[in-house]
Amino acid sequence: MQLEIKFKSIAVRWFINIFLVVAVVVCAATIAFALLFSSINSERIEVLASDYAYEFTSLSGANKATFGDSAISIAAEFKYKNKIEVQVLDSTGNLVVSTTGFHTVADPMPDYYKAKETKQTVVQKSRTADGERIMAGTTMIYGNGGKELGAYRWITSMQAADKNVAEFSLLMTLVAIAVLAFFGFSGIFFIKSIVQPIRDVSNMARKIAMGDFESRININKNDEIGELCDTINYMASELSHAENLKNDFISSVSHELRTPLTAIRGWGETAKMSLGTDEELVSRGLDVVLSEADRLSGLVEELLDFSRMENGKMSVETKPLNLTRILAESVDMYMELCKNQGIELIFTKPREDLEIIGDTNRLKQVFINIIDNAVKYTASGGQVLVSQLREEGCVRISVTDTGLGIPSQDIDRIKEKFYKASNSVRGSGIGLAVADEIIKQHDGLLFVESTEGVGTTVTIVLPLYEPEEPQSEKAEESPEKGELEPMEMAEKISEEEKKQNLTADNIINELKESQNG
Repeated sequence: MQLEIKFKSIAVRWFINIFLVVAVVVCAATIAFALLFSSINSERIEVLASDYAYEFTSLSGANKATFGDSAISIAAEFKYKNKIEVQVLDSTGNLVVSTTGFHTVADPMPDYYKAKETKQTVVQKSRTADGERIMAGTTMIYGNGGKELGAYRWITSMQAADKNVAEFSLLMTLVAIAVLAFFGFSGIFFIKSIVQPIRDVSNMARKIAMGDFESRININKNDEIGELCDTINYMASELSHAENLKNDFISSVSHELRTPLTAIRGWGETAKMSLGTDEELVSRGLDVVLSEADRLSGLVEELLDFSRMENGKMSVETKPLNLTRILAESVDMYMELCKNQGIELIFTKPREDLEIIGDTNRLKQVFINIIDNAVKYTASGGQVLVSQLREEGCVRISVTDTGLGIPSQDIDRIKEKFYKASNSVRGSGIGLAVADEIIKQHDGLLFVESTEGVGTTVTIVLPLYEPEEPQSEKAEESPEKGELEPMEMAEKISEEEKKQNLTADNIINELKESQNG
């Protein structure tokens, strides 16, 4: 019901804010045109009537004695008797002659009285005794010496003019109705074209809120509405994908939690029953319990890291550290496991230890995660190769396996949360996403290359730490034997450091561009 109110309110707002405004403008224009037509028509009648009666102005050349005869003579020869009536009045207002032949004045003469008062020509509209609308105009006649002789008054019916005005007003009204009808129907169609997709989008949003991510809006429009519908469909598709990932993640984590818990419970009960009878079995059971407890702790910590990453609260505590030693320790942790599984684990140790600025625990977490993934996805008889290579201003760490590999269509999603290359192996699917975030916080880059059925290579690039030489040592150096002065040497060292930093930045940028490509 709430949605219906909203949809109706769109039509109501359109009606109030647009249709009523247009209706008022159209009505005002119709009335204005009708009034203008009426005014023009009246002016035209007045001008014509004045022209018809103009010959009566010659009465101003008469005197009081000849005024009546002159008026009768002009009236007898008047050519426009069928168009207007002209009355000649004496100075007292009595009718002298009328072009119609009548000798009495039965109509009110407001125009005559006003002309007599103002001594100017006056034109007014009025009604006859029987209610007919007329237009009358009175012009006073003055003789020699300015003495008032009388007046002539023309009268014309407004019936034909009123009919023309009425017909024109009716035509304008019909045009206005047609315009409003067209605007109204087009507006209703336009509103419907907006409201219906909005209703579909609203219904889709309700279905999505209730967990139905498979529904789609089937509206083909090449406008903003169509773009909105495409966006909603895309959102539903992404939510469906996220929902599937979430379900897979929950299933995977549940399995990951259940397996060590089952082992802990089983071996705990076995150790309890073997107390005092088989100490070796008790010791073995406790080792399994501790190992699985560590595994659970690692999984919980991984989940906590993921939560921190999602909330933007993951942080690293950086300081100079020996990266080579951390990598070697991480590799050593999997040596025994690889021997037991028949996997050859090879670590190509560099000739020199390399230092970087970073967080020891976080980096070890990354290396363990990557090596663990390589071991998990490599079958017995396979090989995992770990290498560390120094380049200009940075260090490149690679972990290559001969495992399952990743399909080409999934390689771009390998670092997404919850993604797993295969559901047949253990893991939550969030370790690589966390590792990628940790490397980013170390100003580094992590990228993956893989060929299905051949293997996978995970490469990490981190900037090296280049400690500056103490100033005291620089000062003690002698400028003899072609050596540079202290200031010159400091400038050269600074330039070399800038070049190394620029080189490292260029390498990282090139790797990012190749990954995006």
